[in-house]
Amino acid sequence: MRVGIVCPYTWDTPGGVQAHIRDLTESLLALGHEVSVLAPVDEPDAPDLPPYVVSAGRAVPVPYNGSVARLCFGPLSLTRTRRWLRAGRFDVLHLHEPNIPSVSMLAIWSARGAMVATFHLSRATRSLALTVFEPILQTGLEKLTGRIAVSPAARKVVMEHLGGDAVLIPNGVSVDRFAGAAPLPGRPSAPTVVFLGRLDEPRKGLAVLLGALPALVQRVPDVRLLVAGPGDPSDLMAAVPQPLHDRVELLGLVSEADKPSVYASGDVYVAPNTHGESFGIVLAEAMATGTPVLASDLEAFRRVLQDGRAGALFPTGDSAALAAALADLLQDPARRAALAAAGSQAVRAYDWSTVTASVVEVYETVRASAPVQDALDDDLPPEDAPEAGGRAAATWRRLTGRAGSSA
Repeated sequence: MRVGIVCPYTWDTPGGVQAHIRDLTESLLALGHEVSVLAPVDEPDAPDLPPYVVSAGRAVPVPYNGSVARLCFGPLSLTRTRRWLRAGRFDVLHLHEPNIPSVSMLAIWSARGAMVATFHLSRATRSLALTVFEPILQTGLEKLTGRIAVSPAARKVVMEHLGGDAVLIPNGVSVDRFAGAAPLPGRPSAPTVVFLGRLDEPRKGLAVLLGALPALVQRVPDVRLLVAGPGDPSDLMAAVPQPLHDRVELLGLVSEADKPSVYASGDVYVAPNTHGESFGIVLAEAMATGTPVLASDLEAFRRVLQDGRAGALFPTGDSAALAAALADLLQDPARRAALAAAGSQAVRAYDWSTVTASVVEVYETVRASAPVQDALDDDLPPEDAPEAGGRAAATWRRLTGRAGSSA
């Protein structure tokens, strides 16, 4: 079938939703479906941009869900969205996070027909834009013919704040791509703890891990911390006592191709996140490599780790408890091996072969409704026509005027 997928966050910036959409798209393509992805793109001429991605325009940074999301919203993006819808002739439109002010919201305004939405957030997040556009957004959400939530927490948000229910389909991981990964070349033989995430995103919990380092070194004197992810390394090192600087190795942003080797370079993978997680894809990826996981006891993490059977847990935000748990694991090879084996078994439930089959079942259910079409009633001029911007602005004023008058 012909599937149109809409990503709300900029494709150029790594993130869980972008990775989910990329892997789902590639899994669908491998099954023989035709897929096009509409997303904000800052560098549309980048050589590594996949051929299935269509740019909705450049994104702007917006504080969102304890982080900074790069979103794309405005009259020109609306026009590009409508042009993509008309050209795609999709059997099914799959929107991700249509409840935030970005391209998915534009698509739900613009389209009619077979539409599925996936909700990733584990808590309802209010904003001025959502307050303004809530009436018209609610009308759009009523047009959905299928809803998916990636976790029970995300499903709860759908039920309590958006109305209706959602099918529970978790995030996926390409298990075979991670299984059997070799460590990065030239790694020292010292006990190693791995962290992967943005350095400047507080909810990822790096500060909790750095707070645990002095006590951990007292019990495991030769321990090393391997940190991968984008952000300012000077800010991170400023939080590490000078005598311990040689225990911390910074890799910066790593490629998707290198991620399995980063996980495999650790004796333990640690996820000290503090809040705002609906699943925990990094846990699943580490489990797929056979690396034992230690994570904060967030609800989403407990579910992935089967309440501690497929990975160890520690009290969220407690650096002292994290240091003790890490030391215990690093000094207990048998327990690490048992957790690694349990994790490798448990993660099979999240393999993309299983997850994609469930998503396709939803597609097959909703495609019985009308094919996807542009629902707005005005014509689109050619892309290079001088009146295109004016007509886009007029359509935008009509939509936003309706939202404002109903608020």
